Amino acid sequence: MTARGRKFLTTIVVLLALIGAGVGVLAYENWDRTVILTGLLINYVRSFGAPPGTLVTERAPDGGDSVQIIEGQSAESDDWQSYNKTLTSARYSPLAQINAQNVHGLKLLCIYDTGQYTGFESGLIVVNGAMIAATEHDIFSIDPATCRQNWRVHEDYTPATPQAVNRGAAYLDGRLFRGTEDGRALAYDFATGKRLWETSVANPKIGETTPSSPIAWDGLVFIGTAGGDIKGAKGRMYALDAKTGKIVWEFYLVPKSDKDPVRGPQGASPLDHSSWKNGPNTPITGGGTWTSYTLDPQSGLLYVPGGNPGPDFATAPRPGKNLYSGSVVVLDAKTGNYRNHFKLVPKDWHDYDVSTAPAVVKTRSGKTLLSVAPKDGHLYGFDLATNAMLYKTEVTRFENDDAPFTAGKPVHFCPGSIGGAEWNGPAYDPRTNLVLIGEVEWCSSVTLASDQSIENVKLGKPWSGNDTINPFHTWGTQDNYGRWAGWVYAVDADSGRWMWRAKTNYPVMSGMTPTAGGLVFFGDMGGHFYALDAASGEKLWEQKTEGGIGGGVITYSAGGAQKVAAAAGFTSILWPTQVATGKILIFGLEW
Repeated sequence: MTARGRKFLTTIVVLLALIGAGVGVLAYENWDRTVILTGLLINYVRSFGAPPGTLVTERAPDGGDSVQIIEGQSAESDDWQSYNKTLTSARYSPLAQINAQNVHGLKLLCIYDTGQYTGFESGLIVVNGAMIAATEHDIFSIDPATCRQNWRVHEDYTPATPQAVNRGAAYLDGRLFRGTEDGRALAYDFATGKRLWETSVANPKIGETTPSSPIAWDGLVFIGTAGGDIKGAKGRMYALDAKTGKIVWEFYLVPKSDKDPVRGPQGASPLDHSSWKNGPNTPITGGGTWTSYTLDPQSGLLYVPGGNPGPDFATAPRPGKNLYSGSVVVLDAKTGNYRNHFKLVPKDWHDYDVSTAPAVVKTRSGKTLLSVAPKDGHLYGFDLATNAMLYKTEVTRFENDDAPFTAGKPVHFCPGSIGGAEWNGPAYDPRTNLVLIGEVEWCSSVTLASDQSIENVKLGKPWSGNDTINPFHTWGTQDNYGRWAGWVYAVDADSGRWMWRAKTNYPVMSGMTPTAGGLVFFGDMGGHFYALDAASGEKLWEQKTEGGIGGGVITYSAGGAQKVAAAAGFTSILWPTQVATGKILIFGLEW
């Protein structure tokens, strides 16, 4: 095509995008699916001519060469049985067939194409010879060696919001479990995909959803509700009976009022309204949980990450500490009774959810560590023997993050409202005693709306407090495409010191997977799939894929050989990625 022809084509695409944007604004009040189409058109333009990926690794000046490798035996399964491999969310694989010496020979073996333009953030699980993943409407089983489809089930429903996401499924005793964007939990037969039960745990009419990947243990399925950016929506956590779907317990992650529904037996909670102090016309809002969860089978404790308070950017309507938003809440998994909480974001006015599932690991020094990475750009380490915070390490760019917001005055800050760690949390490599975390460097600007306009927002509508009429800027105006980046930090689990870090020119939001082969696998939103040396951060392998890699990155054994898989083709109205259908990519060595 000539330069003139390319310019004409680009002009047509831009015009279509602008028309779509206008339609999107009109449709916004009704959460119309037109917004998604508009986002696709805009993303097509923004990602046109995207640059190739770059990755630069830096060793810490005060000891980055001193990472000590200690080999050890692991009794973990060769499968990948839960969102973060194990219930404790360490994400470490004992497989070593693919290693630093042969990873350069890694080849793409097969592709499973969902055929859908979707926010493909699904975690991937491999159990009993099948790989399971989910999109907003579908759940499917494929052969983890050949990508051949075993079965696929489509759920036809109207989502509560235009964010077309689902973060995957859980497995237990021949059953699969997933959430939906209309507030249900569903169970299926593992072998056939036949629906076994459904349970409603949320109200989609006020924007509540269940997009998180559940986890399952000892006859129970654990899943929570999202929607903390919608006025009146409150985050809750549930345990369901794995055989019947009956609600075993319910726990409100922010204070419950007398008018709020009771769907099951209430977990004992000390939470009251004293940490909010909202006025009579300001409903307590927030605390949504929307990624996945962590459970320690030895103690029977469930670790629940809790999202932002609402309105996101305005603190005046919600005086106080706003418990338990911005926290990891610890519950008795059997009863739902409160045991503890870790308040990580003391007073949130940046939309800094504690969103990702924390990891519970045993460090080299013998500590039982809670490792947590919220959207606030820090990696936290807590000693679970004392609940003392051991460190708070910066793992992305910071700018103006302590500046107050005032009506009519734009504030530019980093990490932005969709920066930091989004939906995939830390991983732990016992060989190196390093915690590995992928981060987003993308700054935002917010102009606080007036008190009256914030109060006038109707129940069930987006409630950020940002002064804008552009639906794509509801949660802040992000820096121009190209002024973003990604980080991988490798942090000593005991001290919190970073030992090496790698910067990419695209955000890193995929799962992070260290292996006994001395590797760490991850992908970025430019579609670049990487393998680094886990001890040094040196890049050993790279593969360009179609569309952003925003979902699960896992490794497992199938057909007698180690494989690596990634959920690619992430497409979202909030992220300017290459427009592509969601795909599962399976890699292996050619023998």
